This record gives sequence, C-alpha cells and structure tokens, in this order.
Amino acid sequence: MTASRTTDTGTRSETVTERSFPFPRIALGCGNFGGVGSAPELFGQGLDYDQAAALMDAAWEAGITHFDTADGYGGGRSETTVGRWIAARGVRPTLTSKTFHPLTVGGDRGLAPDRVARSLDASLERLGVERLDLYLVHEPDPEVPLDVAMAGFEALLAAGRIGAYGVSNVDAEQLELALRGGRPIAVQNGYSLLQREDASSLIDLCVTRGVAYTAYGPLSGGWLTGKYRRGAAYPAGSRMTQRPGPYAALVRERTFAALDGLDGFARARGVSMAAAALAWVLADPRVAQVVVGPGRPEHLAPVAEALANPLGTADREALTGAFA
Repeated sequence: MTASRTTDTGTRSETVTERSFPFPRIALGCGNFGGVGSAPELFGQGLDYDQAAALMDAAWEAGITHFDTADGYGGGRSETTVGRWIAARGVRPTLTSKTFHPLTVGGDRGLAPDRVARSLDASLERLGVERLDLYLVHEPDPEVPLDVAMAGFEALLAAGRIGAYGVSNVDAEQLELALRGGRPIAVQNGYSLLQREDASSLIDLCVTRGVAYTAYGPLSGGWLTGKYRRGAAYPAGSRMTQRPGPYAALVRERTFAALDGLDGFARARGVSMAAAALAWVLADPRVAQVVVGPGRPEHLAPVAEALANPLGTADREALTGAFA
C-alpha cells in the first residue's frame, strides 16, 4: 500500500519563527508507539505496530506529513515503528527525533557529544533514513551544560547528518545558555490551556531571538478533551491510568471548574472541547508547530475541527480568562 494524502494542514501569518522553521504547522506525536513516552517501566506498552500504522495512515491522508518521535519513546520502539511504516508505505514524512533518555532500564543517558553522535546513528538506522530533519535535546543534562552540548549538534549539522537542531523541556535561562553554544532553531515545550508557564518569558524570548516555539501536549494528556470528570473513574487505557504522574497536579477542583468553562465555550460555538483547546494553541501566532499525540485515528478529528474553526483574538482572550 502507498499512503495517499491531502494537502498539508494549517496556515499562519508569517513571523520570524515561520521564516526559520521550515516544517508543517501540525506534527503527529509518536510518543505512544511501543511505549508511553520515555518511561522505562512502560516500554512495550502503548500502540503496537498495526495500531500505530493505522494512525500514521490516517494522519498522512489528513495531510499531516511531519512525524515527531524520540529514541527514548518505547526504548527505540517508536522510531522502529515509524521506520517500518516509511519502508512499507514508500513515503517520507519530515521527521523530528530527540535524544537524552536511556533506551533500557538503567541504560546510559545524556548529551555528551560522543553519545549524541552514537544516538543519532542508531536513530537513523531505526528510522531507515540517512538524514534527520530536526534533532532535539529531549531535556537538559545536569552533567553536560547546554552550551557544551550544542557543540555536538553543530558537528552533526556540519556533517549533513541533520537538517537542524533544537532543545526541548527548557526554560528561558536554559535557552539562553544553548544559544551561547550554538544555533538551535526550535524549542519544544508543553503548552496548553492548562500549561501556560511559557506564555510570557520563554515564548517572548523565542520571538526576540528568532527561535521557533513548538508546542506538545496541547490537550494536556486528554484533560482538555473532557474525558476526566469530577468523581468519575479514569477511562481504561487513558494517560491517567498509564502514567498519571505528569498530570497529578491537575486533579483539583480549580481544574474541573476551568473544564466546565471550556465545555460551555465549546458548546456555544458548536465544537468539541478538544477542538476548542487546540484552536486556542493554534491561535497564538508565536507558536510555529503543534504536536498532537492521538491514540486512535478518530482522535485526529479535533485537529481538522480546530483548523476549520479558528479562534479570533476576542474568543481566545475569553477562553484564556476561563483558565486564569
């Protein structure tokens, strides 16, 4: 089978980040292929190959042509799954991968330049490609300062092994340090109605320094879809039953009250809660790319819904206020 596709999804007004970030507005997050993120205790869980292939088929046919993975996702299983799909379908999405985390329980991790080079070689082999379009620091290494780590990424760029590089899960101070050591073109951080710590200082710094800001977790692990309700058990197979730690702080009345506001906002406009939450992120002109991580093909529907129902400035401010 050769996967067909429609045109790429999403448009935005040109900003400095668009000029320096030559990748699509929407990316498919592959963190649940063969695992649940980079958690070693969950390697081998998540989506199996057939489930992941069905999701990639649906994304490609919907015009989502950029796939976002990492060597740590599923201990290498995510990259292997993406590479197998590329070979089977005969298509080439643009690709982001990341490095820092171990691929086995107790395995090595870090951003030492020699390890980064070895990690890239392994990622390229799993993906079945000769060059990675965008390579990210998955998170800072407490033993290797980011300005030092950038030297390793610069060497890979000079060798033509990667098209560009960037950093993930950083704050403004860490980005400044990375910029002293190299030329990262992108920051990828969590950003949503429920995670807005970057809304001022870091995103504004990205704009000032010409670094693209890309957002993962726009639905906060499913919280912004409305699947989690007061006093109700978490749905089977949801993030809160698999890896609740990153979202534990959301389990409070203030969150549920905000979700009530999102529900009312979405109903008044005839869209789903997920679509409204995605539209809120997409309406921020400073955001160069949004990484969505659906679990099933039907979970892609809110992406199309959000793109078809963009938020104007007043509506975005009103929705922001509901989560103040």
